[in-house]
Amino acid sequence: MPPDKSTVEAGTEVQETLFTAIPDDDESSSGGNQNAISPSNSHSQNKPNPVKHCYGTTNNSANDNPPNNGLTKDFPRTSASPRALSPDLLRGLLMVLQAIDHCSVSQGAWRHGVALESEADGTIVIKWNALIPWTARMLTHLCAPGFMFLLGMGIVYFGRSRSKLGWSSWQMIRHFAIRAFVLAAINEVLFTLPFGRGRIFVLNIILLALAANYLITGLVWLALSASERALSRLLESYYSSAEDEMERPLLLDETTESSAKTISAWATRWSWHIHNAILLALAIVTIAWNSWLSPHHGHCPLDTPLDYAGPTQPRSTTLGPWFDFWFLSVQYQRVISPFPPLAWLSPAIFGLLYGRIILSRTWRAYTINASNALFGVLLMLLFVLTRLLHFGNLSEDCLRMPEQLASPDRKNQYLASFRSFFYIVKYPPSFAYITLTMSINFLLLALFGALSAKVARRIPTLLTFGQSALFFYILHLIFYFCMAILVKHWFGRELDHVDPMTGKSAIGTEGQPAVMWVTWLLGLAILWPLCRWYARFKSTKEVNSVWRFF
Repeated sequence: MPPDKSTVEAGTEVQETLFTAIPDDDESSSGGNQNAISPSNSHSQNKPNPVKHCYGTTNNSANDNPPNNGLTKDFPRTSASPRALSPDLLRGLLMVLQAIDHCSVSQGAWRHGVALESEADGTIVIKWNALIPWTARMLTHLCAPGFMFLLGMGIVYFGRSRSKLGWSSWQMIRHFAIRAFVLAAINEVLFTLPFGRGRIFVLNIILLALAANYLITGLVWLALSASERALSRLLESYYSSAEDEMERPLLLDETTESSAKTISAWATRWSWHIHNAILLALAIVTIAWNSWLSPHHGHCPLDTPLDYAGPTQPRSTTLGPWFDFWFLSVQYQRVISPFPPLAWLSPAIFGLLYGRIILSRTWRAYTINASNALFGVLLMLLFVLTRLLHFGNLSEDCLRMPEQLASPDRKNQYLASFRSFFYIVKYPPSFAYITLTMSINFLLLALFGALSAKVARRIPTLLTFGQSALFFYILHLIFYFCMAILVKHWFGRELDHVDPMTGKSAIGTEGQPAVMWVTWLLGLAILWPLCRWYARFKSTKEVNSVWRFF
């Protein structure tokens, strides 16, 4: 049941950004619902003053309505709450962390990974990266699953917002398809053309996976919304038929009518819960298949030489390259894709589930924050179990660090050191990777949600970057890779490893971390006013404008 008092609606809008989570169109705030009460007229409606915070507007009113599936136009509201800021703050933080990765890679500041070898399924690693690169990489691990989660969450917000504006399912499908195409096109322009240099046709650095999963998740949401209504009608029809067989009075009084309404609400709730269970099962299956489809089931053979580092078997299945592209990190002559789209689908599906729960009714801000924190702790416990019970890691017997070699009889390689315990496989994401990173993301959501809106808006850059994410993404790549040309000219030197893109000796600023950090901060300082201007610019555009995609 919904809370009795001090309820809060967790956002009323859907932001049109790359890693979409909350919108900023005014129509979605109050349009389509004439019963919405804005903070400015709360006294005229005999309502108490609302209190603004990161999840909307607290109001001392109750809501006993059944869950809403996002397409019903008469969604109950207690107030026209402001934009939910907590997801924006998280997205902004993830953008800032992602910039560390791209700035360091563009300059060759350090090897890309917590170990000097790839963080891939079934890859033997023998040497850790230095402490600063290791720490930076662990922080940037939060980004990819966080973006996918916010993408799924945003689709629920978007669907409810556009339903209130009268959009049909076909209009939404068209929107999902166009947006996916735009993301794929940007991927080709930003990555394939400049780095492929005519030798590579597809270079998938996250954007193709985001494009595919945005379309897939949008279609899943539409299908679930339709089937949820159908199941509600079926349940109501079944119980209405059962009731007709009973003896009923000729005249219906208020009590009888109330009973009929109760059956309808009951059917709606059961349909909602059943579909949430389906989404949860789908989220589990879509992360579990990364282990099921692993060519070596996440294990490294024990008969390899002690000094060997790298993959132990070809990363492919017997189902062909097209299948492998969707599920495995692949590198062919013309196609390089470290982010297989369906391998990253699970966080997006879970974002759908989370968004449905958040928007199903009004919640106390405390309830949302406490639930986020509790779920973060539960995910962390699940991660610990992956270490202790040896499941979902995709790196069994793959750690050959000095601490493992010093204790060859140790049965659990992850307990050999602090770094060993937190070594996670990203390509494709293991269950351990998802539980650890999403645990921290949920704790961050709880932290940001506990802030008042006044305090949240004072956090420098995060809201600005979070509300213009794709615009930031495009500009930061251009800036850092262009700056890298100058930085390498001034500070670069030949390194002791090969550049995977050119096949020649790498040139970089390794050993000079100050150069990277200064460039990173300079980029953020330059991009902040540009993103602030763009956020204002796109707010003047219509809800179906392509400018809102950025």
